Amino acid sequence: MNLLIAALTLGLIFAVLALGVYISFKIFNIPDITAEGSITLGGAVAAALILNGFGPVAATGVAVLAGVGAGFVTGVMATRFSIQPLLAGILTMTALYSINLRVMDRSNLPISSDLTLTRYADQLGQLLFGSQASIDVAGWAVGVYDLSVLLAMFVLVVIAGITMFWFFRTELGSAMRASGDNAQMIEALGVSAQTLAITGLAISNGLIALSGALLAQYQGFADVQMGIGVIVLGLASVIIGEALVGSRSLGLMICGAIMGAILFRLLVAVALRWGMNPNDLKLITAVFVFLALVGPTLIRRINAPKIVQPSEA
Repeated sequence: MNLLIAALTLGLIFAVLALGVYISFKIFNIPDITAEGSITLGGAVAAALILNGFGPVAATGVAVLAGVGAGFVTGVMATRFSIQPLLAGILTMTALYSINLRVMDRSNLPISSDLTLTRYADQLGQLLFGSQASIDVAGWAVGVYDLSVLLAMFVLVVIAGITMFWFFRTELGSAMRASGDNAQMIEALGVSAQTLAITGLAISNGLIALSGALLAQYQGFADVQMGIGVIVLGLASVIIGEALVGSRSLGLMICGAIMGAILFRLLVAVALRWGMNPNDLKLITAVFVFLALVGPTLIRRINAPKIVQPSEA
């Protein structure tokens, strides 16, 4: 049960990452590699500030702003300097590796759980469930701390999803969605598609940095390597979510990205539970992404009606 709770909690944390990747990948059609640097930046900034006496809420807020700055830089390079978006993301990600090392002053920075947002979640859980160490859930003994953190992450993801849904239905958000579909039309209406793209990438990486800050506080450390492969995880979550909801509706796509991230982490947890070597985690990830990419196409081909050729006279 503890493995399931941990997998669900990580899935919710990576759901915030998936929401950020959804903005860049689905709305602006940009596979933004900056994510691999900005998630580490979020964790590094949050950890460094917490260890320097900042409260976890303030540290997390500054981490989000740092991610916004990273996305802004990528957006400016891709639009104002006409650098191919994929290359712009790679450049920013490469620069962030050194910046993250500067921020942490080492490759790994541990954080005490007493100084993180998880402490607030634990305190709230003690108020809700009492001072007992564990409670019974469907016949399983679940630690109050683990359940409290899970519920806190669930509430945060719900708030993030609702806020994102509301934002992309505002005038600015609708303009961003329209820009991703047809930038020339937006330019003809007198709106700068470049400014919209920069803003979108900034918001995207702000969410990704928030995921990094939450991840560092949950696992108790920030590591300079923690961002390796997260863009694949984010893309897999979005693709799996799209296959789950079977619709391009904004609300359903947001829900799908969240469900995709949770399902993806559960699949990884199951694979490890079955005895697969943790060193094969990246291989498992690649296989899941491949299946998520080709699965819908194969299903459509199987279900497609077959055309009967008339027999020759």
